[in-house]
Amino acid sequence: MEYLKLEIREHIAHIMLNRGSSNALHAEMVAELKDTLEIVGNDERIGGIILYGKEGFFSAGLDLISLYNYDEKQIKAFWYQFLDLVKTFVSFPKPAVAAIGGHSPAGGCVLALCCDYRIMAEGDFIIGLNEVPVGIIVPESIFELYSFWIGKAKAYRYLLTGELLQPQRALEEGLIDELVPINQLHTKADKQMKRYLNFNWNTWQQSKRELRKELVHRFNQDATEVVDKLLAQWWEPSTRGILKTIIGNLTKK
Repeated sequence: MEYLKLEIREHIAHIMLNRGSSNALHAEMVAELKDTLEIVGNDERIGGIILYGKEGFFSAGLDLISLYNYDEKQIKAFWYQFLDLVKTFVSFPKPAVAAIGGHSPAGGCVLALCCDYRIMAEGDFIIGLNEVPVGIIVPESIFELYSFWIGKAKAYRYLLTGELLQPQRALEEGLIDELVPINQLHTKADKQMKRYLNFNWNTWQQSKRELRKELVHRFNQDATEVVDKLLAQWWEPSTRGILKTIIGNLTKK
């Protein structure tokens, strides 16, 4: 694997996001993560996964620098691919714990939301969905995923303003489940996963399927209309201008 690292210990698959310093998501990384989830999901020896990034960044979200230069065919394929990844992750039957060691905005937050439990490191970090200020339309399925954890009213307000939360506030709002010093992050993630694995695996997984049934249904719906809306806004001059400004700021750092 080029953009992930996979290590299996004691029936747990430890999946590290491993692209550059910020783990920004492009087409190849999205495809690799989806394939890995499918492989791990079908391996009966593996009980669950812990997903983590690097110290300072879980994932910065979509790689806007790469995506900005995609042509019409590439960006259309990417949006279908990204939504398919999220559908695969939301439907993942085994326990998934996110060990968030740094910033996790936008697409990074989406990956964390797919998990069953989120542990975040203390520090000057942010997490949340800020697509609207960037000029990206938020699909209803993503809204449902966000509101699954924090409630519809909060999700509605935060999405429409692109609110990004500091770790302590994220804990208070229910966006994360636990806040720990960075040096305890992986220990706590292991402890939570082993707590899940102490239950009968089939009982736990069937219960997860039942509890996520409506959410999974949302992601199983045809994505054509959603992607068409995303693409129409993506090519709007106003969106291109916002993206160009963001990219300019990123490349100056």
